[in-house]
Amino acid sequence: MRVRAETALRGVFSGFVAVGAGVAAGELVALPISRFASPYQAVAAFLVDHSPAFAREWAIETFGTGDKQALMIGMSAIIVLLAALAGLVQVWRPPLGLVVVAAFAGLGVLAAATRPTMQPLYVVPPIVSGVVAGAVLILLCRGSSPRTADDPEQGWSRRQFVVAVGVIAAASAVSGLVARQVSRAGDILAERMGLRLPTPTSTAPAIPPGADLDVEGATSFMTDNATFYRIDTALQVPQLSTDDWQLRIHGMVDKEVTLTWDDLMAMGARERIVTLTCVSNEVGGDLAGTARWLGFPMTDILDQVGVGADADMLLSTSVDGWTSGSPLSAITDGRDAMLVIGMNGEPLPLEHGYPVRQVIPGLYGYVSACKWVVDWEITRFDRAQAYWTKRGWGVRGPIKTASRIDRPAPLSVQPPGKVIVAGTAWAQHRGIDRVEVRVDDGPWQQAELAPEYSIDTWRQWFWEWDAPAGQHTLYCRATDKAGRTQPEQRVAPIPDGATGWHSRVLRIEA
Repeated sequence: MRVRAETALRGVFSGFVAVGAGVAAGELVALPISRFASPYQAVAAFLVDHSPAFAREWAIETFGTGDKQALMIGMSAIIVLLAALAGLVQVWRPPLGLVVVAAFAGLGVLAAATRPTMQPLYVVPPIVSGVVAGAVLILLCRGSSPRTADDPEQGWSRRQFVVAVGVIAAASAVSGLVARQVSRAGDILAERMGLRLPTPTSTAPAIPPGADLDVEGATSFMTDNATFYRIDTALQVPQLSTDDWQLRIHGMVDKEVTLTWDDLMAMGARERIVTLTCVSNEVGGDLAGTARWLGFPMTDILDQVGVGADADMLLSTSVDGWTSGSPLSAITDGRDAMLVIGMNGEPLPLEHGYPVRQVIPGLYGYVSACKWVVDWEITRFDRAQAYWTKRGWGVRGPIKTASRIDRPAPLSVQPPGKVIVAGTAWAQHRGIDRVEVRVDDGPWQQAELAPEYSIDTWRQWFWEWDAPAGQHTLYCRATDKAGRTQPEQRVAPIPDGATGWHSRVLRIEA
């Protein structure tokens, strides 16, 4: 029994070390090919791309902007379990352990081969990963049966096994570390830090006094880069230099054009303050933010190619293969739709699309805000579908009228008397006309609106409440300048954005 237990334990360690060696080898081989050839990243991206919409939304709702880290941790845990299984079955029922390794390597090949921006060499790292993992598994499992007094020639001694495992594990760790460090050495952070943004020929209007409420707990009018929400499908932030960046424009056009970074720099830059909102934002959620964007009018770029009369859609593709489908009418109707290179006075942060992304006011990001954009196809909605519309989400994605209570905090205890209720409301490209607040089942009271910056930004509001003792529920609703008021019934984000009254429960007591 003791021998069988030690054999099983050796098998588990053999699986761990074999799979670890395979992963490290795959990452090393991927280095000279592409960042997107990483087997680990390819499998993770494959899982994201093929997960059902409800699973994706559950991850965002549960983990927020940490959904990617949660996926990577979960996938690592699955790999550890599969590695233990491979080692155990290889010891007791060879070659079933190799079958487990081969199956996982096959998934890596499938993931690499089906990436939207796939190149033939992308399948090499997962193949190498599988071969190395299989070879190490065979080597270690052959020595997994411990020697006994009855059969001193069987397997390896405990010391031999520990040395073999230690050497291979150390080599794998060093290889993985080298791959990680070399990958970091290729970062374009240094380029970004040294990049000089062009001076805009058209600057953003000044923010009027009072647009940013001087109320503790209220949302700031401007959102800094560090806290601006990030929701996308990129598990590995694309790192694209300005020298490598190009934008191919094709499809229903008079002539195809490929723009380079230098071509952009020769155009007149524009600066605008715009609020972005994610379609995954729940009622009262914080997946919205306002920034000062620097970029180039998308209409000026489209004029260079000549858009076909029947075209109604811009299909934008990111360097990692993600796509968004924007109504051409939302680009050509006079709003500040821009190809953006700057955010709050700095070059775009890597995670927000460096070096180039899109900003189209009034549309949820899944149909408009393509990051790391490298391809524009002018087409029609009845001919093409973008990433999320293929998965059943809304087609055109106009942002719904929304408002939320930012203070008082939920479930907080406030003293009787004057209580400041403050919040934020938005209806991009329509503007906010009024915000109303209700206490329990009482009448709606009109809140005081902060000065409006533009119809493309959110608007702050506040209301003074003479609060009586007891437990109360506060509600808010906004009405946009088109006369649309938030409905009472809550609707989930999918397929085309959440809506409904936001509420907060609090207690008033001395």
